[in-house]
Amino acid sequence: MKISFVIPAWNEEKYIAQSLESIIERAKYTSHEVEIIAVNNASVDKTRDIILQYSEVILVDEPKKGLPQARQAGFLASTGDIIANMDADSILPPKWIGRAVYEFSKDEKLVALSGPYRFYDMPGIINFSANIFYFPGYLIHLFNHHILGKGAMLQGGNFVLRRSALESIGGFDVNIKFYGEDTDIARRISKAGKVKFSHNFIMTTSGRRLKKEGLFTTLGRYVINHLWILLFKKPLTKNYAYVGDEKAENRK
Repeated sequence: MKISFVIPAWNEEKYIAQSLESIIERAKYTSHEVEIIAVNNASVDKTRDIILQYSEVILVDEPKKGLPQARQAGFLASTGDIIANMDADSILPPKWIGRAVYEFSKDEKLVALSGPYRFYDMPGIINFSANIFYFPGYLIHLFNHHILGKGAMLQGGNFVLRRSALESIGGFDVNIKFYGEDTDIARRISKAGKVKFSHNFIMTTSGRRLKKEGLFTTLGRYVINHLWILLFKKPLTKNYAYVGDEKAENRK
């Protein structure tokens, strides 16, 4: 089973190298075929130049800004049986690839796999507080997915999709800009099969959005948009704050 990583990058010159290198390093210790696709999403900094330094990485240029737009561009360029969606400020943990491939190999009905974040640049109390929010979300996931059959929960930046299922639902909704893109995919792909959220399937990532907007403000926006997608099939919040290099963003 071949796994394709898709990493959207919008002005990520400070983070993209460590993200790509973490995948390249983990790929050395697995027997599974790994494809790495980095999507330069209208960056005006050195993101594109950095990506080009890695011969193991396929560069895709997507000039239209938007997270789902970048994920879709990466998906269309990929060739893997399963598509791993990861963010440019994340670091791939050991055994993550093996776990993902194992879950999809053992269960033909599994169409999506996800798990929580662990923030490598935030104190323990913040990680503990953030993890608390996953438990009510998980209960909602169980109720919606296994009882109502009307949705599921995926953590954006830490979810893997079966290619055939993603193709069957037409890929990502590029009309969504940021909030709710993961819930939208979970809602639609759950009609094609089983969605699993495992608390042991952890992705390490930056907590920079939490730092900029505050823990409760950030989590509150994610929660309300998660519910809004499930209830009304569209996000409540359309605008989102840029949390990367402000100097780079001001170059545009």
